Amino acid sequence: MSVTTEAEQVRATSTARPRARWTRNISAKIAAIPMVATALVIFLGGSIWTVVYSFTDSKLLPRLRWVGLDQYERLWETSRWVVSIQNLLFYGVMSLIFTVVMGFILAVLMDQKIRFEDTFRTIMLYPFALSFIVTGLVWQWILNPQFGIQGVVRDMGWTSFSFDPLNNPDTVLFGLLIAGLWQGTGFVMCLMLAGLRGIDEDIWKAARVDGIPTWKTYVVVIIPMMRAVFITTLVIVASGIIRLYDLVVAMTSGGPGGNASQVPAMYVYDYMFQAQNLGQGFAASTMMLLSVLIVLIPWAYLEFGGKKHG
Repeated sequence: MSVTTEAEQVRATSTARPRARWTRNISAKIAAIPMVATALVIFLGGSIWTVVYSFTDSKLLPRLRWVGLDQYERLWETSRWVVSIQNLLFYGVMSLIFTVVMGFILAVLMDQKIRFEDTFRTIMLYPFALSFIVTGLVWQWILNPQFGIQGVVRDMGWTSFSFDPLNNPDTVLFGLLIAGLWQGTGFVMCLMLAGLRGIDEDIWKAARVDGIPTWKTYVVVIIPMMRAVFITTLVIVASGIIRLYDLVVAMTSGGPGGNASQVPAMYVYDYMFQAQNLGQGFAASTMMLLSVLIVLIPWAYLEFGGKKHG
């Protein structure tokens, strides 16, 4: 009789535990259902839709008429797409390097317990609150040869001064880079400053006792300790670079000289909504999605997979 009772108690306990896990924080799980459904239907479903229809010859409307890899072959044979990839690579590499380096240097300066730190931090972060359209229009005016920097300097007497990057195909990407750095550097500075403030003060005291120079402490000790901050910053900046569109449209519209400042997002928009070639637009979108995964997968492995093996 006692054996039967104990067996029934074990069965009751084993069936109650899964129920307890499911009913734990049930209100929070119910509240999360719309978010999960949105992620699955819109983001995951939209991505699958894009990939599937990139293998079709869809024109004005989507249609399941398979053409294999024809859209991708046409994509990489188009000079405009190749130029847009080259432009994005150049802009992306330069933006990553300068944004991270300048943001870290500014964070180091801000970490010196300076006066009016909150004011300076707000001023540096303010451009990030603006949209890329507003940033592009502001810098289009600043770099305008008649009303911007060149015009002001010439009015001061230096009549031979020339600074017109947006109207020169060889320098237009540098003009876009200036605007991008102005908007993004403050945000990177705040991320780096948060990482620096998380460093234990005892580490600095130990470095001073050992007579280690400040610059060497940053290079050898502080930066390796901020590995997670640097990786997160690189992922955020890189994902923004891949989606670059608004800034180019506001400042150059892809010009001058036709494709001098073309980027992949403009190629996708033009083929999907102007050239009425959805298949080609879906193929370009899939390549952009692949580039995002190339950025996110290593980050996810380093942040989550690496910890399990470590």
